[in-house]
Amino acid sequence: MCTMWLAAPLLARAEILEVAPDQPPLSLTPYIQLYVDRKHVLPADSLNAAALADRLTPLDRSAANFGFSDAAYWVAFTLKNSSENDLPLVIRQDYPLMDHLDFWAPTGNGDWHHIRTGDHQPFTSRPLALRDYVFPVTLPAHSQQTFYLRFASAGSINIGLSVSSQQAYLPRLGLEQLLYGIYYGGFLVLVLYNLFLFLALRDPAYAYYMGYSICCGLFFAVLNGFTFQFIWPEYPWLANRALLLALGLTLTFAIQFARLICNVKQLAPQVDKFCGLLRYGTIALTVLAPLGDYATMTEIFSVAALIVSLTSLSVGAVSVWRGSVSARYFLIAWITLMWTVVMYIFKTFGLLPHNAVTHNAFQVGALIEMVLLSLALGARVGEIQRQGHTDQLTGLFNRRHFDELLAKEFSLAARQETPLALVVLDLDHFKAINDQLGHARGDEALRAVGQLASKLVRKPAVACRYGGEEFAVLLPGCDKQTANRIAGRLLDAVGKMNCDGVPLSVSIGVASYEKGNYQSPIQLFEAADSALYLAKEGGRNQVVMSGDSEPSPQQAGPLVEVH
Repeated sequence: MCTMWLAAPLLARAEILEVAPDQPPLSLTPYIQLYVDRKHVLPADSLNAAALADRLTPLDRSAANFGFSDAAYWVAFTLKNSSENDLPLVIRQDYPLMDHLDFWAPTGNGDWHHIRTGDHQPFTSRPLALRDYVFPVTLPAHSQQTFYLRFASAGSINIGLSVSSQQAYLPRLGLEQLLYGIYYGGFLVLVLYNLFLFLALRDPAYAYYMGYSICCGLFFAVLNGFTFQFIWPEYPWLANRALLLALGLTLTFAIQFARLICNVKQLAPQVDKFCGLLRYGTIALTVLAPLGDYATMTEIFSVAALIVSLTSLSVGAVSVWRGSVSARYFLIAWITLMWTVVMYIFKTFGLLPHNAVTHNAFQVGALIEMVLLSLALGARVGEIQRQGHTDQLTGLFNRRHFDELLAKEFSLAARQETPLALVVLDLDHFKAINDQLGHARGDEALRAVGQLASKLVRKPAVACRYGGEEFAVLLPGCDKQTANRIAGRLLDAVGKMNCDGVPLSVSIGVASYEKGNYQSPIQLFEAADSALYLAKEGGRNQVVMSGDSEPSPQQAGPLVEVH
């Protein structure tokens, strides 16, 4: 009678929720009344229902999350059982990161059953050993009871209360555990997969990816209450600070991974310097995380997370603009994650409601991002391989690639009995260009000849820089006459070029594999190279076919010598 009398003022103003014997999980947000105790007028360790009665008011918003506040939040709601039997119920608070949480349920003798818990208390303070707060109660037949809770935290205040029958709660609990197992299993698979690649390739980008993945997974394990449940249940201080430590490490690995995967040091040196400073900043924040005021540090870390996210987006955009293939996957990954990060931060500060979407979108987005970043690593391996086969000055394939391709095409031509031609050209008087105009102008001349060779030949023909001022063009399926015409076009096109007024020319040697006239690819190359030197000795600026005693009719007119 005493309990009902004290609750009477509340019942007059609050909507009462009638629960069913098979009650499915139902949010209590529309049924709660709230009092925000900003000056901590009411004691935290005891319930004064009479004092609360005049202070509680219906919740005037669709969600009960309030951002950061040093106030205490008192909540009350009333449940009604109209059935013939007692109802075993489960009242659940779905946000684990609550410093102090007190729960009062009426007893049969007019007293209150008080449970004090929160992540400032040992994990054993919880009624059930679960990651979030679950309070089992029994609602007697033909009765209604009012329950009270008090929330206080240095972090964000997210009140996510629901009620369900115990029978309906257990299947939901099993499904949640299965989904979380799949979720964290996804992180584990990605880490192990990239660990094997790291051991094989020794690329530091894989190490930073694994560090980012592990710390990100740890961050969500803390956020969801699993670390407090399974790893440090008797260390509330660590449970309270671990979220910031995990976030700091995640940001540190993220920015360093972005620098490597997007090749920022080469593509955007100034941006890379800023990223380096930002990395030192996140390291400093991680060190300071256990020392500073939790609420202040959380706000600082939230700003840091936004800065790192925006910087990573900028890094990806710059690298994509400058031609990085792996940066494309990286940019898509961060765009996928970014909107969920913003959503979660807005929820943390009370600007968006606390619900399943705003709470879990960040986690789903992070796992999708990890998959896309793994694809970016794969693209990076391809880029590294291409760089190993590409001449950095001209953009053509290099000698390594030429040697491999010549052996492959020679074997294919011998097997299929098809012709294979090789054109080798050398830029005339290159040393004089370097001596008179400087090495920068010499590099420009080499780039120009390389680009010309690349434009004038079509697939399956391949142009390569063999070394120094020497280039090679491999022509699969081309006979001697076709190769001679292509060499002539190259000779004429180069003859129309100049470098700061100095005319350019090339000497060209041509050889063709036909009907087994050469026994190995090296013999084919030596034949073309010998023809090239005959062109040089014969006065330069001409084409010589292997086996010809005289220069080809493709010889150009008189050439102005460079002194």
